[in-house]
Amino acid sequence: MTFANAGTLGTLPGKRDELVTHLTRRSNMLGEIGCLVYEVGVADDHPDTVFVVELWKDEQSHQASLALSEVQESIAAVRPLLSGEFGGFRFTVVGSPLHG
Repeated sequence: MTFANAGTLGTLPGKRDELVTHLTRRSNMLGEIGCLVYEVGVADDHPDTVFVVELWKDEQSHQASLALSEVQESIAAVRPLLSGEFGGFRFTVVGSPLHG
């Protein structure tokens, strides 16, 4: 079943746009490893927060992605931009009115 991961990444003051630039770089690798959707967003009333919604083929694909060197390098590159404040939730998708 499809796995969803929706979360927030707190950034250091003024670093939100830099994180967004990094997270929205084109990556063919994500699709190849089972990522179906990876959306990055911002909200004016949260100037130091980045919102991310991910849909994966399954939870195992998501977990396996975290061990890939490209993903580990990406995490290391953005770590200096982060405040350490994280939020969110994970769940298994059970249906949608859009897909019947």
